[in-house]
Amino acid sequence: MKRSVLFFCLTLLSVLPPRPAAAEVIGSVDTVFKLLGPDDKIVIEAFDDPQVEGVACHLSRAKKGGISGGLGVAEDLSDAAIACRQVGPIRFKEKIEDGQQVFSKNTSLLFKKIQVVRFLDKKRNVLIYLVYSDRLIDGSPKNSISSVPIGAWSDAPRPTP
Repeated sequence: MKRSVLFFCLTLLSVLPPRPAAAEVIGSVDTVFKLLGPDDKIVIEAFDDPQVEGVACHLSRAKKGGISGGLGVAEDLSDAAIACRQVGPIRFKEKIEDGQQVFSKNTSLLFKKIQVVRFLDKKRNVLIYLVYSDRLIDGSPKNSISSVPIGAWSDAPRPTP
């Protein structure tokens, strides 16, 4: 009995889609002062593509403040921008599919989230990352893309800023 349950769990894990990346907050700037609660801000987050080693993305997005924002019940704006770059040798951990989600974060209590999906332009040998916001009923056409050419990586030491 225990072996069959273990086999079932391992089989289920192998067919589930890969889990989207988790973001690391790099910094933020205040955009609107709020007397009560945190200020409205633009947050910069970084994440690595979970399926493509050697690619990192930076995402900037609006975050609502005030009392509702401080409690986590405010709905953030759909404004976001993305920049992805090659940061090392590119290695595909497994076969990638167009439109595969690589990052997702809730931007309201229940119904809205920001997503990053990846596409492969085979003709130009480029990865394309698209950030957009969606809601249960209606999404937003606001979006941003970033392209990463799939190129060789030099092992030369990088200059320190």
